[in-house]
Amino acid sequence: MSSTSTAFEKARAEDRAALVGYLPAGFPDVEGSIAALRAMVAAGCDVIEIGLPYSDPVMDGPTIQAAAQQALEAGVRTTDVLRVVEAVAATGTPTLVMTYWNPIERYGVERFARDLASAGGAGLITPDLTPDFAPEWIAAADELDLDKVFLVAPSSTDERVAMTTAACRGFVYATAVMGVTGARATTSDLAGPLVARAKALGPSGSPLPVGVGLGVSNGAQAAEVAAKDGIGADGVIVGSAFVRALQDHPGDRAAGLAALTALTEDLAGGVRA
Repeated sequence: MSSTSTAFEKARAEDRAALVGYLPAGFPDVEGSIAALRAMVAAGCDVIEIGLPYSDPVMDGPTIQAAAQQALEAGVRTTDVLRVVEAVAATGTPTLVMTYWNPIERYGVERFARDLASAGGAGLITPDLTPDFAPEWIAAADELDLDKVFLVAPSSTDERVAMTTAACRGFVYATAVMGVTGARATTSDLAGPLVARAKALGPSGSPLPVGVGLGVSNGAQAAEVAAKDGIGADGVIVGSAFVRALQDHPGDRAAGLAALTALTEDLAGGVRA
């Protein structure tokens, strides 16, 4: 079992969902992102996603786009992302990289897999890469026991949901809304049926946990996503809200970390509610 799956299993044993937190590497700067991600771990994140800043983030909304652009303008590169991974993975928390595929192809798929494993990374989340177009990555990940997290969406056919969940390792990423990332006032009514399909159509015997992302911004929403009589997700994935907590305190690292800690604690309380 992967370290990511183990984190989900630990949460399940505590009768709750796992909290998965995302920030781009290099935002507000490299050392600042390390401090922020460690603060999220200390305040209750079970799994960490580290974004690899990219110049054409078609799936991301304005909040994450602005953070990634700030990192790129500061000169953050893939090697910096791996340095952030190493620093966060040293906490013992499963640490995955979330990235568009083009930077990995440019870096070299096998080279990136080796360097990610050497840094202690748990695997990759690939929003624009589907399993049927990922033979090179799947082979490299399998060789190094890295997690392969692919996405399913409300528009995915049952056939594609089954194919995608079968190819995943670690967990299945269910996008709760049709659109770009961003904190929202309410959760999507498409999430519950998608989670149910991902679980029903997944591999029999030992189904992977299903995490729901895109839109969660507070503890009450996290509780709704995690509730067994609600959406029923095994994991609640939060990104834009964490980025916004830092953006609201430009130039004041202490205040930003305090806001980030308070938000993490609220969300961690939500997945336990």
